[in-house]
Amino acid sequence: MKAISLEEAVAMIPAGASVMVGGFMGVGTPERLLDEVVRQKKGGLSLICNDAAIPGKGVGKLFDAALVARLTATHIGLNAKAQQQMLTNQIAVDLVPQGTFVERIRAGGCGLGGVLTPTGVGTLVAQGKREIEVDGKPFLLETALRAQFALVHAFLADYLGNLAYALTSRNFNPVMAMAADTVIVTAENIVPIGVIAPDHVVTPAPLVDYLITNG
Repeated sequence: MKAISLEEAVAMIPAGASVMVGGFMGVGTPERLLDEVVRQKKGGLSLICNDAAIPGKGVGKLFDAALVARLTATHIGLNAKAQQQMLTNQIAVDLVPQGTFVERIRAGGCGLGGVLTPTGVGTLVAQGKREIEVDGKPFLLETALRAQFALVHAFLADYLGNLAYALTSRNFNPVMAMAADTVIVTAENIVPIGVIAPDHVVTPAPLVDYLITNG
């Protein structure tokens, strides 16, 4: 793990990159990283996140700045700008049931090819997907999700890069930290090694590539 400035971290993300962003309607989202992505105008992003948040908050800032080319998410219902961009074909949107979404990311982080789920069998969701029967029941094969970068927010980080999260802000951050080639972290508090008890470490240091310094 390397400590790095906000500007240096975002400079590593090329235009058109695939990026996972933790958070649920802006809760647990690395806001400072997103502000810098907007400032550096990193466009054409393939964004993987739970939702489109709302204008001006969380990943909503990326839609405000028209930086997203493709979105994989569970819903966009509270962001009128994201909806408008989808309807005018400015962005391609892949809507995924939330349970399927998180398990596809988990599969990507664990080196699996995908997961089997009954969700979507017999619906439009099943079109173009493999159906596999297990014990007489049909399941869809949903492929794993990975990204080039994961932008993660934690409550605590130590100087090695071990992370702990606060309550519901944990949400998708831990699984996304497993499923990206490069993991960039912001933390509300950076603490000495040993302050986070081993039992409280959720994301272990070997998964973290860069930690944004608080300065």
